[in-house]
Amino acid sequence: MKIENIQVLRGPNIWSIRRKKLIQMRLDLQEMEQRPTNLIEGFYERLEKLLPGMYNHRCSPGVPGGFFQRVIAGTWMGHVIEHIALEIQTLAGMEAGFGRTRETKTPGVYNVVFAYLEEKVGIFAAEAAVNIALALINDEEYDLEADIQKMREIRENTRLGPSTGSIVEEAISRDIPWIRLNNQSLVQLGYGKNQVRFRATMTEKTSSIAVDIASNKDETKRMLQEQAIPVAKGITISSVEGVAEAIRKIGFPLVFKPLNGNHGRGISINIQTEADAIAAYEHAAKISTKVIVEQFITGYDFRVLVIDNKMVAAALRDPAHVIGDGELTIQELIDKENTDPRRGYGHENVLTLIGIDRDTLDLLEKKGYTLETIPAKDEKVFVKSTANLSTGGTSVDVTDHVHPQNIFICERISKIIGLDICGIDIMAKNLTEPLTENGGVVLEVNAAPGFRMHIAPSEGLPRNVAGHVLDMLYPTGKSARIPIIAVTGTNGKTTTTRLIAHIVKNNGHRVGFTTSDGIYVQNNMMLKGDTTGPVSSEFILKDPTVDFAVLETARGGILRSGLGFGSCDIGVITNIQEDHLGLADIHSLDDLARVKSVVLNSVKKDGWGVLNADSEHSVRIGSKADCNIAYFSINENNPIIKSHCRKGGIAAICENGFITIQKGDWKIRVQRTILIPLTFGGTVPFMIENVLAATLAAFLWGFKTEDIKTSLETFIPSAAQTPGRMNIFEFRDFRFMIDFAHNPDGYNGIKEFLSHIDSPFKIGIIAGTGDRRDDDIRELGKISAEMFDYIILRQEKHLRGRTAENIIGLLKEGIYSVDANKQLEIVPKEVDAIKHAMSLAKPGTFITALSDVIDNAIETVQNYQEQERNGLFNV
Repeated sequence: MKIENIQVLRGPNIWSIRRKKLIQMRLDLQEMEQRPTNLIEGFYERLEKLLPGMYNHRCSPGVPGGFFQRVIAGTWMGHVIEHIALEIQTLAGMEAGFGRTRETKTPGVYNVVFAYLEEKVGIFAAEAAVNIALALINDEEYDLEADIQKMREIRENTRLGPSTGSIVEEAISRDIPWIRLNNQSLVQLGYGKNQVRFRATMTEKTSSIAVDIASNKDETKRMLQEQAIPVAKGITISSVEGVAEAIRKIGFPLVFKPLNGNHGRGISINIQTEADAIAAYEHAAKISTKVIVEQFITGYDFRVLVIDNKMVAAALRDPAHVIGDGELTIQELIDKENTDPRRGYGHENVLTLIGIDRDTLDLLEKKGYTLETIPAKDEKVFVKSTANLSTGGTSVDVTDHVHPQNIFICERISKIIGLDICGIDIMAKNLTEPLTENGGVVLEVNAAPGFRMHIAPSEGLPRNVAGHVLDMLYPTGKSARIPIIAVTGTNGKTTTTRLIAHIVKNNGHRVGFTTSDGIYVQNNMMLKGDTTGPVSSEFILKDPTVDFAVLETARGGILRSGLGFGSCDIGVITNIQEDHLGLADIHSLDDLARVKSVVLNSVKKDGWGVLNADSEHSVRIGSKADCNIAYFSINENNPIIKSHCRKGGIAAICENGFITIQKGDWKIRVQRTILIPLTFGGTVPFMIENVLAATLAAFLWGFKTEDIKTSLETFIPSAAQTPGRMNIFEFRDFRFMIDFAHNPDGYNGIKEFLSHIDSPFKIGIIAGTGDRRDDDIRELGKISAEMFDYIILRQEKHLRGRTAENIIGLLKEGIYSVDANKQLEIVPKEVDAIKHAMSLAKPGTFITALSDVIDNAIETVQNYQEQERNGLFNV
């Protein structure tokens, strides 16, 4: 077996709209195509022994053991690998659940698709599943536990932390989109101008001054003390000589902690002797040049969480410990404690595995213990000095037991320090009595406090503290989204996208849009190139200045990694025609329609799908849509339009020379077609279709027809507004048009336009694209022969596995099949072909370059225009 390709899908895709995170592995079974599982001796038995948990995979029988039934009866290895990939993720603590395996049009080659929680783990699982299957086939030993541990390690290195993850999960539950901005914990919630950012539990509302104060424990303590908040007695020292002064002023027992420390690093507690005090200072000084020395307060360690100046949770924290039974050593007790199913690697479970480090050994040494010591029965032995959950500590929720005065104190502390999310560490006998009465003190105030102890306590009620963060960031009435109109189809996508963006901009919005020639914000190009994939969509959605997005969405990005957005308000499908067939398992118009339907299926239920009623496959997509549907047609008598409007539907049609919105029996005329520059006086049907699609989308969003009319009148086809879309350049004796037509449907559109052009001599410059089918390339030649008097063939780019001679040969076959005497010649380079065509021009000649290198062609022709104006033109 051979893995041909592994793709990571991150958005709505051809396999699922709801399940956005999928691995798609293209797998060639090779000789295993002839060996289903029932023909591999002992395979089922070995599979069941290695992965017994797969009994829970129901598969198509729909019952426990269903998958194993398929294996016994005989199933192909791609299906088995799909289930192995899901099972090993589950064993590593990441249950994903969804999978599909489908054979491609290439015999023996399958798309194996399965869900993942962490992207890099999913990729590893794909590769490991193939290796496991091969080992089972060949009856070889396999170290499954090594793979499981590796996936756990990958997960811990790449996943969002529990606090960040809880906020993201809460956002998802509220239908708030999110984007991870780096490979740590920086996250964007919402889109465009409505975005907010946070990192771990610091938000864009978090004051940098407040964080600075909280990070300086001495400054924090001083400010709290000045406001009559009970704090522990202490001083700050910066040398070993200061230890003696601290002992004299405070007295034993003592606590030493670095001034700028975090996560319990460098802290030593319950120091009783001068020698231990010096050692504790040196330990803390490794973290910070200044060290806080405080009175050691006996009691319990509490953490109170305050969000938006309101207390939302409180927890009793206990450092990692074991309870003696009089028989087992401390090492054995730790090992036994780590078998608790609630404990796991890193953050995978409620509790973390207890590790042994210097802190553990130091604590034991102070008690005169080692790991081999056998504690007395019921003796509590602490193996960590701090109560952090990440080192194996436990937490008990006590939110409902906090005294009102303590709530008042904590909420006041958050305002004194100025933190929007604030973790307050308190040492006290309890929180049920006021701190002022039971001697409790505030030890620290923490910026970016961890949420894990509150969202998953080892005892007590879990608290949805992330919900309070979202309430603060997105209070009632504040939207997290911006409007999104997504445009897809075979031809006309870019022009329709640009026209919609023009309408949106003219209605006072700051629009960001993506096209096949670049990314734009308010008509300012941000990036140049074919930017119709998910990365380009995210570029716009990350821009904090954009309040409306219009996104051209091509099939390549959908197939490669899914959509770059979770849902849109309006989805436009311009048409579905033959183009790029035979690539990426897309062999028919049905296959192509399946890809394009991803955009329509991502439309919100109360949103709109805008479909071409003259396109059979577009109509078919609309019949299955789960959103509102509106149609457009250049033919007012289109039966789909008639039926749709009789039922009260909305459509855009071309009738009596007008672009018209029809709503049930009512008609709203927007503008005469001949007065809309993009239609070239109403002579270009495919441009009229683009106008209809854009007009309908704008109307459905809610723009007024008079504003749409103004925008249609002011959108001028040109190299600036519609580069590569019927750009016509006037010379003294001839005209030169550049268009991006690259498939038969696009060529036929140009042919229709040229039929209205009065010219004695029409020259065409054409080229093919190597990844098209032979018949597609021949068809371009045939259409060219029908619309041009003279043809120049060129082929310098886009060979894609072919030779230039092969492509030109196919074009010539198409041309000569129409007219065996058609005049043609070959000029390989585009720039040379343009210059040569101009040299052939006679008065009234119309030259058309159907170019796949738009920028070069436009720039070349504009340079010649400039030369002619300056009297330097000479070809």
